[in-house]
Amino acid sequence: MSDETEASAPKALSGNQKRKMKSAARLYAVQALFQMEASGQTVPSVTHEFIEHRFGAVYEGDEMLEGDVNLFGQLVADAVNNQARIDQMTDRALVAKWPIARIDPVLRALFRAAGSELVEGEAPPRVVIKEFVDVAGAFFPEGKEPQFVNAVLDHMAREARPEAF
Repeated sequence: MSDETEASAPKALSGNQKRKMKSAARLYAVQALFQMEASGQTVPSVTHEFIEHRFGAVYEGDEMLEGDVNLFGQLVADAVNNQARIDQMTDRALVAKWPIARIDPVLRALFRAAGSELVEGEAPPRVVIKEFVDVAGAFFPEGKEPQFVNAVLDHMAREARPEAF
C-alpha cells in the first residue's frame, strides 16, 4: 500500500472514542426528542438536521463531539415508535402526583431516549442508566435531577429487563 493510500484510509476508532461517540449520541437524542416535541419536527427531519449540522459542529469556538450516527438514529426512532409504552413505564416509575405530562420537557425527552434503549437496545441496563444520569448532569449540573433520573430509570430498567437484575 502506498503512503498516499494509507493516509486516506479511515483510522480505526479506539474503544474510548467509540464510547464517547455513543455518549454523545445519547445526549443528541435527548436534544432531538426535546426539539421534536417543541417544534413538531418529524424523525427524518430532526435526524438529518442533527447528523448534518450538529455532530462535530463548532459553536462559539467549542467543537461539539461526533456522535454514533447509528445509535442516535435508533434511539430517536425507537423512542417515537415505542413512546406510549415508554411513557407508561415512566408514569409507573413516577410518583402518582407527577405523571410524565407534568415533568420538565428535557426530562421527558431523556426518559423517552433512555426508555427506547432499555426496551430495544443492546447495552446493559446499568450502562444505560449511568449514561443517562450523566446526560441529566449535563443539562442540570446544579440540581437534583440526576438522582431523580437514576431512581426513575432504575425502576424502568427493572420493568423492561428484569432478567438483567
